[in-house]
Amino acid sequence: MISTSVFGTQLKKLGFQFYSGVPCSYLKHLINYAINECEYVAAANEGEAVAIAAGASIAGNKAVVLMQNSGLANAVSPLTSLIHPFKIPVLGFVSFRGEPGCPDEPQHELMGEITPALLNTMKIKWEYFSFDFAEVKKQLQRANQAIENNESYFFIVKKGTFEPVKLLEKSMKNITPKMRSEQITTDELPSRYEALQVVNSLKDNDTIQLAATGKTGRELYEIEDARNNFYMVGSMGCVSSIGLGLALSRNEKNIITIDGDGALLMRMGNLATNGYYCPANLLHILLDNQTHDSTGGQHTVSHNINFVDIASSCGYQNSIHVHNLHELETYIKQWKSDKKLTFLYLKIAKGSKKNLGRPEMKPYEVKERLQVFLDD
Repeated sequence: MISTSVFGTQLKKLGFQFYSGVPCSYLKHLINYAINECEYVAAANEGEAVAIAAGASIAGNKAVVLMQNSGLANAVSPLTSLIHPFKIPVLGFVSFRGEPGCPDEPQHELMGEITPALLNTMKIKWEYFSFDFAEVKKQLQRANQAIENNESYFFIVKKGTFEPVKLLEKSMKNITPKMRSEQITTDELPSRYEALQVVNSLKDNDTIQLAATGKTGRELYEIEDARNNFYMVGSMGCVSSIGLGLALSRNEKNIITIDGDGALLMRMGNLATNGYYCPANLLHILLDNQTHDSTGGQHTVSHNINFVDIASSCGYQNSIHVHNLHELETYIKQWKSDKKLTFLYLKIAKGSKKNLGRPEMKPYEVKERLQVFLDD
């Protein structure tokens, strides 16, 4: 076994102090160490953990993700369509449940067989984590070099690798929402483009805007291509999780995440995580047109969902139904003057601006430009 505390200290020396993950019995002692000694964000699912770590990495942290290999499947989308195209480096530890030749539960059998191949397929550098600490230090040097070269690096961790660490008692935060505002008048249904114009007009040098994948990012790009904009491609549903990682890491900045109904429905567990960690500098705007607009206008089920109630129940301090563009402007200004974790819900018209362009910069160039902005 490896001394978990000694190993954790070695990670700290290399600058790794931000963790996000989902529990696994093989990794429980490393998770306990991270909770006890570092900044650890407990994610609702593994894909969310990757996106949170990505936000922290963009903000300048060396970020670690921890997961069971069954959850590696859940993380495929952000690993391939966020981490890879944006060249966002994260250090990953994946347990080896279902390791061939080691008896395990039947649900782990197939994933145990394919875990190494899956990492290879995703073009992620990896190696089996050693039981010998002298070798572990060499492994960490290789991993750290990859991270500093903007490449992710993963370790497959076998059963019984880490020595026990007792989880210290910590009080759970009880979040009490401050304001919940339901629909009180007719929704005016502005276009997405009009709503984004309002949001963009209020940004300043302390603001970062993250736009969800699809038409949202493309329309924001057409309104103004700014260095404090981040245009999602792929990793659908992850925009607020990236925002969470950024907001927790850079509390001097205002982080605005602009979401869509189809995307949010895909990863609604993000709301609970955002609500629990409750960064005051995070504003989550949902533009709901009840369709998957980028793929032909197929209906979502958002007409049956009360997002304002759900966000409030998840711990958002302010959760507000916005009826028109004037209210949207008013509540964004209110958030900036009295920051609390805030969810703004606006129904918008179906459709999008015609002949939309696409960002001409490559995704990793968008990320690098944003990092320069953060360092200014």
